[in-house]
Amino acid sequence: MGLVDKLKQEFDLQVEWLGFEIHPDTPREGMLLTNLFPHADVDGMTQNLRTMGAPFGLSFEKIVTISNSRLSLEALEFAKEHDRHDQLLAALFEAYFSLRRNIGDLDVLTLAGKKAGLDTVAMREALLLGTYGPAIESARQEAARLGVTAAPTFIVNDRDRIVGAQPIDVYRNLFRSLGKAPGR
Repeated sequence: MGLVDKLKQEFDLQVEWLGFEIHPDTPREGMLLTNLFPHADVDGMTQNLRTMGAPFGLSFEKIVTISNSRLSLEALEFAKEHDRHDQLLAALFEAYFSLRRNIGDLDVLTLAGKKAGLDTVAMREALLLGTYGPAIESARQEAARLGVTAAPTFIVNDRDRIVGAQPIDVYRNLFRSLGKAPGR
């Protein structure tokens, strides 16, 4: 169970996901993380992700490559239309962070779609046709309008924002300061 799922159990939240391409110039086959960030402390980043993910049962392997996320964002739009967004998001998260798969690869997306319970033939066709390209462009424009420059970015009530992976108490404190009563 991820952060958002946990918070939804604790608070009455309405969540809207907006796909955001972190590095849109990444080649479709992906690229080495060290090519993009030559001085990155990859081991330190990985350990930080592991520490942050442990309370939620999330597994992180060492990040070696950056994927081009365009096709995965289009697949998530397909999944949203078929009420399987959260399931595909979880499958893509696992594929990228736990299994070190390239989520810009159509075959990897197909396997994730299958795991999420999607019609993978229809999904592949939509991806090959670029059906959701306009939705991704619209999301890019909306992210720019909102001033989003990093992922994850959580915008609460169109004014408060939390950027980057933060401990769950940061979110809890914000919701409590806004008078959000615990839900469920």
